[in-house]
Amino acid sequence: MPSLSRSRFVLILIAALAPWTVQSVFAQQPDPWEQKKAERFKPLTENEKHQIAAAVPSDLAAKPSSKRRVLVFYRCEGFIHTSIPHGNECVRMMAEKSKAFEADFADTYDVFRAENLAKYDAILLNNTTHMQFPEPSMRDAFMDFIIGGKGLIGLHAASDNFNRHPECLAIVGGTFAGHPWGAGGKWAFKLDDPGHVLNAAFDGSGFWHTDEIYQYNPKSYVGTGVLRLLVSLDMSKEAVSSRINDGPREVPVSWIRSAGEGRVFYTNFGHREDTFANPMIVKHMLDGIQYALGDLPADATPTDKIENLQPAWAPAVR
Repeated sequence: MPSLSRSRFVLILIAALAPWTVQSVFAQQPDPWEQKKAERFKPLTENEKHQIAAAVPSDLAAKPSSKRRVLVFYRCEGFIHTSIPHGNECVRMMAEKSKAFEADFADTYDVFRAENLAKYDAILLNNTTHMQFPEPSMRDAFMDFIIGGKGLIGLHAASDNFNRHPECLAIVGGTFAGHPWGAGGKWAFKLDDPGHVLNAAFDGSGFWHTDEIYQYNPKSYVGTGVLRLLVSLDMSKEAVSSRINDGPREVPVSWIRSAGEGRVFYTNFGHREDTFANPMIVKHMLDGIQYALGDLPADATPTDKIENLQPAWAPAVR
C-alpha cells in the first residue's frame, strides 16, 4: 500500500474530524462583547462609589408591597457608554440602601428566557444599545413579561435599541435620532407635570443639568397620546432651542406609560458618569423604578388626555 503524503494525510484527518472540529472552534470563540467592555469600562474609585451612595435617598417614596427583584441588563451591540458601571453601582446601592428591591446584573441574552424572567418584577435596561435577541422566543418572553403585568425601566440609551424588533421599540416609546444637546453642555429642563408623584425629586421647579439629551425619530416616537410626559427640555431657553434649526419644538426626557398590564418608566438622563451621583436625578430614577415595580402608584394617563397642565419652567439663570 503506497504511503500517504503528509499533506494528504492531514486533509483526510481534518475531513474525518470536521464536525467535531468545527463545533469546538465555534464553542471556543470568545464573545466580542467581553473584549469591548473590558476596553471601555474602568473600575470605579472609592470616591466615586461614595458619591453615588450619598446620592441614593434614605427614604423611599413607597413601601414595597412584597419582596421585589430587578434584572439589570447592560449589554451593548452599538455604542458603549462608559457610565454603565456607574449606573450599575447606583442601582446596586439603591437595592442595598433602600431595600426597595434586590438586583441581579446580566449581560448575556440567555436571561431573556421565560423561565428565568419569572423570577423578576422588572427589567432595567442600563444604557443598552442595539439589542438583538438571538431567538424569537426571547423577544416574546421580553414582551410577555411587560405586557403581562411586570415593569420595564430604561436609562438613557435604552431608547437606542430594538431596530430589528419594532414591537419592543414601541414599548420603550421612541428611538434615538441624534443628540444636539451634547454631554458637555448644561441644559434647561421643564417639568411637564410639576405635581406628578414621579417628579417629586424636583420640588415643583424646572432646573438646569449637564448631560447628553436625545431627540427621537418621529417615525418611531409614540407621542403624547400614549406617553405621560414628566420632564422635557425647556425650549423657551435660547441655549436649548438654538441647538436645532428645524426640529421638534417639544423634546421629552422622562416619561411613563402603560403597556398592557405592565408599567414602563424611561428617562434620558444617564449619559454622564456624574449623573449617577446627582441626588435629584437619582431620586427621580428610584421613584421611577418603584413605579415600574408596582409599589408607587402614579397616574399614567397620556398627556394629551390631561387638561390644564401647567409646566414648571427652568429658571433664567443656569
